[in-house]
Amino acid sequence: MNGAMTEPIVTTPAMSRPVRRSILPLRVENVSFDAGGKRLIDGLSFKLDAGPRTFILGPNGAGKSLTLRLCHGLLAPSAGRVIWEGAAPGHDPMKRQAMVFQRPVLLRRTVAQNVDYALKLHGVARTERPAIVDDVLNRTGLARFWKSPARHLSGGEQQKLALARAWATKPEVLFLDEPTASLDPAATHAVESIIETMHGEGTRIVMTTHDLAQAKRHADEVIFIYAGRIMEKTPADEFFDAPRSGEAAAFIKGELRW
Repeated sequence: MNGAMTEPIVTTPAMSRPVRRSILPLRVENVSFDAGGKRLIDGLSFKLDAGPRTFILGPNGAGKSLTLRLCHGLLAPSAGRVIWEGAAPGHDPMKRQAMVFQRPVLLRRTVAQNVDYALKLHGVARTERPAIVDDVLNRTGLARFWKSPARHLSGGEQQKLALARAWATKPEVLFLDEPTASLDPAATHAVESIIETMHGEGTRIVMTTHDLAQAKRHADEVIFIYAGRIMEKTPADEFFDAPRSGEAAAFIKGELRW
């Protein structure tokens, strides 16, 4: 043995093949974040279990994107803790997550090479990577761009590539920061379809959006953030039908300053 740790495998009676131990639930405990002498996130506490699609809503500057980055581990909290309760000791839960940004960060390589590189970073064998690349590019409608420079794609195609790159690594949790904010309706629909398919295959979706219609279509639960604080965390239908806070009610009506 070379001393490297192997991620524990658990099995369930209903499954004929082993599955990896889940890193969920995610517990955020009294998390705050300061920058430039200001408190931008103030005492966030919530828990995310496996299953539902969580949409984080709130006006501009509320702290939605910061919350995603803190959860994903891109930023360290100034106070409090972000805990992946299911993660095996000695294993980095970051490897079981992915994040897609509003403006995709793409390599100066071809479409296929962008996906291949993500797989390489996740330790996927070179011989296995071409089939995975082929599969995700076909499933996201990007197969015809296999050899095209990634940065020459349209905005919608670039976002689909960012999703394909994440999908190839089979993340248990996918964080999405305004993934359709600058897209036209057709591109938005295509991106939403990919996200829905990933959700249907078991990926836990945590997403920010300013599009309330989109949240109504796809959210199972809503976390509403205002001025760096969580005002409510509730099932989506309850949030839109009977918000519990005055700030949320004003936000839904378009009366809250953005």
